[in-house]
Amino acid sequence: MAWYKQLHWQILIGMALGTLFGVVAAQNGWGQFTADWVAPFGTIFLNLLKLIAMPLVITSLICGVASLSDFKKLSRMGGKTIGLYLATTAVAVTIGLLVVNAIKPGDRLPDETKAQLEAKYQADATKRQEATETVKERGPLQPLIDMVPDNFFGSASSNRNMLQIVFFSLLAGIALVQVREEKRRPVFEVISGLQELVIRITFLIMLFAPIGVFALIASTITNMAGEDPSQILSLLGSLAWYCLAVIIGLLLHACIVYLGLLKTLTPLTIPRFFRSIGQAQLLAFSTSSSGATLPVTMKCAEEKLGVSREVSSFVLPLGATINMDGTALYQAVAAVFIAQASGIDLTTGAQITIVLTAVLASVGTAAVPGAGIVMLIIILEAINVPAAGIALILGVDRILDMCRTAVNVTGDTAVTAVIAASEKQLDPPPVPNA
Repeated sequence: MAWYKQLHWQILIGMALGTLFGVVAAQNGWGQFTADWVAPFGTIFLNLLKLIAMPLVITSLICGVASLSDFKKLSRMGGKTIGLYLATTAVAVTIGLLVVNAIKPGDRLPDETKAQLEAKYQADATKRQEATETVKERGPLQPLIDMVPDNFFGSASSNRNMLQIVFFSLLAGIALVQVREEKRRPVFEVISGLQELVIRITFLIMLFAPIGVFALIASTITNMAGEDPSQILSLLGSLAWYCLAVIIGLLLHACIVYLGLLKTLTPLTIPRFFRSIGQAQLLAFSTSSSGATLPVTMKCAEEKLGVSREVSSFVLPLGATINMDGTALYQAVAAVFIAQASGIDLTTGAQITIVLTAVLASVGTAAVPGAGIVMLIIILEAINVPAAGIALILGVDRILDMCRTAVNVTGDTAVTAVIAASEKQLDPPPVPNA
């Protein structure tokens, strides 16, 4: 197959052309034209991915659990999956804290720049703070209450309720295992057929991916630049050390943790792993949503990594909901950066609080763009740092959101490969000729 016919190359070309168009549009004042005639294609593409995310989670988890048909196997796989997800998240937060304390980006931010950023993004910061007021007033067991839906259709109406859908799907899968075989088989076949239908819809949607990615990247650049592309360079220059700390932390986590797990616990080579999940990573980067990327992540894991449908149907939907390593690491770096910029010295106890809060917050963070900011405010409140400080980082949040989402998806697939290998359900297909 010619290289230009491969989807991941088409997506890369879409990203490159979208970047070029975004810069040209900002320089020539085409912001409104981009918003009216280009950005809608990105929104349509993102909506299509979100459209199938919920049906895919429901059918995949029910089929994944029901196909196990053995509670010992279910509990073993579930325990390993959740344990590994939480462990990698805790390590991610720790790496973020080590990097931000070593670089000290908050101490390098000039007072004049700090005042300008606070003034420019204060309105948005205030709006985000208001959105967290109800969250802060919740009791200690409220996350458990939120996880259990009182209306299935109400939960299924929004991707932000993905944790509730995961709970229902796991419950339905466990119940289906207990149904007599003659009654269970037709129900299982219907749900399995619906899963295949959703996967086929995914293939159709991905034909639109290069155009959708082009539009998403172009609109992101014009939104950040306004009518002056130099604003992006100025903003990145002001927050260069902060962005560097986040990106270094993400790279360290991916290289040390994910590649270490793959090297020691799976037969996969590192180049093979990244070639296999390239489509999912590119899509995660351009959409900033691990939930929207889930259908493509499952496709890559099954067809290119060789993970069994049984494992991918269970581990990946769970990961898209509770495994947010990149987001948790970013929250740790951002919290300490804001504290440093505000002249607040964080004690060891406060930094331990960041680890615990970020790990727990990552479980409930919605797999949609920008959700990490709301959880960051909660972390700031927990360590007594003014939440208004988020105004310092909002300008570059979209770019860093793209990076951390790519890491989230990489982590989901790495853990899935490890679980599949431990269950002897990893069978990488032969590498096709280019």
